[in-house]
Amino acid sequence: MSGALLLLTSFMASGVEAVEALTIVLAVGLTRGWRTATAGAVLALLALVLVVSALGPALVQYVPINALRVVVGALLLVFGLQWLRKAILRASGLKAHRDEEEAFRKDVAQVGGGSPQRNTIDWTGFVLAFKGVFLEGLEVAFIVLTFGASSGRFGLSAAGAFFAVGLVALAGAAIHRPLSRIPENTIKFIVGLMLTAFGTFWGGEGVGIGWAAGDFTILLLILFYGAVAGLLVAVIKGHNVHPGHQPGDSA
Repeated sequence: MSGALLLLTSFMASGVEAVEALTIVLAVGLTRGWRTATAGAVLALLALVLVVSALGPALVQYVPINALRVVVGALLLVFGLQWLRKAILRASGLKAHRDEEEAFRKDVAQVGGGSPQRNTIDWTGFVLAFKGVFLEGLEVAFIVLTFGASSGRFGLSAAGAFFAVGLVALAGAAIHRPLSRIPENTIKFIVGLMLTAFGTFWGGEGVGIGWAAGDFTILLLILFYGAVAGLLVAVIKGHNVHPGHQPGDSA
């Protein structure tokens, strides 16, 4: 069960970051040329593969597993709670939902106009595509490395990320538009719960806690954190129902 959850978490988290990276690549491609956008994206992906390939085996080989699980558990808790906080604020109306179409328009404005060049590389566009894919991809690399190192299943965590990035890339290549219909906040809510649960589980193992339910504890933690998050959304919505409040106001 933990293997399936690990694969699913890696897939969903990587998919969210891939959608955000795709928005930047599309903006560069449509304004600066597809050769430029593709070159920047591909080079960023290669750099990320090198980072994961270099750091993954070293983490397992040189860092004691219990120490690794404590560190990874703490990082995943921070990471997961950050995603949960944003998802809770958006679900309760205190923070506007991310709009990929609007993000796309902003990225196009940042890149600037001009005619796309077919046979040459526009270096401004190249840097923007590389930076966008690399920075979003670092979060994917973090998930792959931490999940792989703590569970000893680099193959599963890498496979989830690979399939998510590949699926989003194929969808973007097919429609040449931002994937605005994906319920990003819902996915972030679920992934935030999963990351927080895994962080609690591995961190507890690292300090010597023997979970009575074994791997099933991860599912119980997801349900517990989900109940707490749902309660927080309900409480915040209740406090915000008053005249003059506009749903979606930024927090």
